[in-house]
Amino acid sequence: MLKILLKFFDFCGGKNKRKFYHSIVFGIFMALFEALKIPAIVLMLDAVIDGRVTPAVTWQCLGICLVSVIGGSVVRYFNTIIQCEAGYDTTAGKRIEIAEHLRYLPMGYFNKNSMGYITSVTTNTMESLGDVATRVVMLTTQGVLTTLIVDIMLLFYDYRIGLVVLAGLLLFFLVNSRMQKKSERISPKKIAADSTLVEQLLEYIQGIMEVRSYNLSGAQSRKLNAAIDENVDTNFLLEKTFIPYMGLQSLVTKITGVAMCLLSLWFYLQGTMELMVCIAMIICSFIVYSSLDSAGNYSALLRTVDVSVDKAQEILDLEQMDISGKDLVPADYSIDVDDIDFSYDKRKIIDGITLHIPERTTTAIVGPSGGGKTTLCHLIARFWDVDGGQVRLGGSDVREYSMDSLMRNFSFVFQDVYLFQDTVANNIRFGQEDAPMEKVIEAAQKACCHDFIMALPDGYNTVIGEGGASLSGGEKQRLSIARAIMKDSPVIILDEATANIDPENEKDLVTAIEALTREKTIIMIAHRLKTVRNADQIIVVDQGRIVQQGRHDELMSQEGIYRRFVNARETAAGWKL
Repeated sequence: MLKILLKFFDFCGGKNKRKFYHSIVFGIFMALFEALKIPAIVLMLDAVIDGRVTPAVTWQCLGICLVSVIGGSVVRYFNTIIQCEAGYDTTAGKRIEIAEHLRYLPMGYFNKNSMGYITSVTTNTMESLGDVATRVVMLTTQGVLTTLIVDIMLLFYDYRIGLVVLAGLLLFFLVNSRMQKKSERISPKKIAADSTLVEQLLEYIQGIMEVRSYNLSGAQSRKLNAAIDENVDTNFLLEKTFIPYMGLQSLVTKITGVAMCLLSLWFYLQGTMELMVCIAMIICSFIVYSSLDSAGNYSALLRTVDVSVDKAQEILDLEQMDISGKDLVPADYSIDVDDIDFSYDKRKIIDGITLHIPERTTTAIVGPSGGGKTTLCHLIARFWDVDGGQVRLGGSDVREYSMDSLMRNFSFVFQDVYLFQDTVANNIRFGQEDAPMEKVIEAAQKACCHDFIMALPDGYNTVIGEGGASLSGGEKQRLSIARAIMKDSPVIILDEATANIDPENEKDLVTAIEALTREKTIIMIAHRLKTVRNADQIIVVDQGRIVQQGRHDELMSQEGIYRRFVNARETAAGWKL
């Protein structure tokens, strides 16, 4: 139990760790106020037995009781406040910390782990730590503290009864430790079941169009129902495992209370205990373990808290990319790729590519699907680190830049555009929250999306659905370009930005791209001939290598992949040109 408590406090860290320690101090005072009931009981019983119940004695007993009740209530109020602050601050802080940590993880992490798993950790797990864990930890701590302090008070009145209470407390902890060991096997299953349920729910909701169009509702429903059933069964198993131990804990405290009563009577009849103390011990037998009983029931969840801390810490312990570089400004915006290699899951993706991209030129990257085009662009922008070789921006290795200073130099327009559930204006000014509306409109006009925005119900204040579900592919692409225009970075990476555009929107999109790329260093992955014909250089990538390089006319004069594709496009299934 103590190990789990200390792990939780360490996880909370800094300010919130201190708050929880302050809460324990408050807990000691609460226990002292609770223990004041014992001298009040003894004082009144002594007066009743001796027949000297005077107003002074009555007021004295009443005063002690009032101090106990009022003092306990005041301390409990402040203790609850500080616990809530620490719990919710920890949750909020750790969510931000995890989000920032995820920001600088290699992109491979997101390929290996489902969005459902990550969502589960940042929602279910953190919610458990912020709410359930705080209550469990503090109620468990408070129950133990109160029982210990009451026991110390009893030792002053009769050490024999105090030792009986201590023996009961030790037996209680023995049962509790067995419950924790049982929980050690089941709690990870509960956390896993919760994660699986979130994953299946997200998958079902995000893929609802495919589910409907392919008539997969039955199959997907079965998967979701299976996850729900597993979650229910795991929770039931957890409760079924804990109930016997919680019952045994309660039985230990009740038997110990009965032992206190019987021994007190026995000591009184033997003449080794005063009547007043005997009666007081009998009364105390009903209250000494009241806090511990509640603590015992909640302590069953400590192992779940332990697992939740481990899952959150697992993400925070993942090695980030080295982001401690310098806040550099490139000497120019040329890009050099020097003999780089990159593998993913032991599969070679990039194999010895060397490339020079002069500033303010356009480089088109073409090749078959899976050949390494997108990976090459991601390595240039340092979404991953190269395994070997070097990528330089303005003569400096991209690893020498701090991540933020590096990203200031890049803007991206991806094939799959992600728009946030927010206003159109805020989606355009994303990353520049303070940008005035005039700048937003100017960027939208350059991206040829002002007209369709004004046709929306609330214009720039129209709230679009998550992912931009209410907009067409071309509209989303143009908003993405407007967003990139707002950033105004010197290097632009276009990853198949026109892949899914219909002929009606293509003209507007090309105009938007021209506005975005004017006087910039451009790297584009494209599949349409007209978008690469005028590029300053064309790079043909196949199986992680550059197999051809030159301008359009040069490549057409050579026997090779590029010319074969241009001349026989219909045979190039699976290509992205």
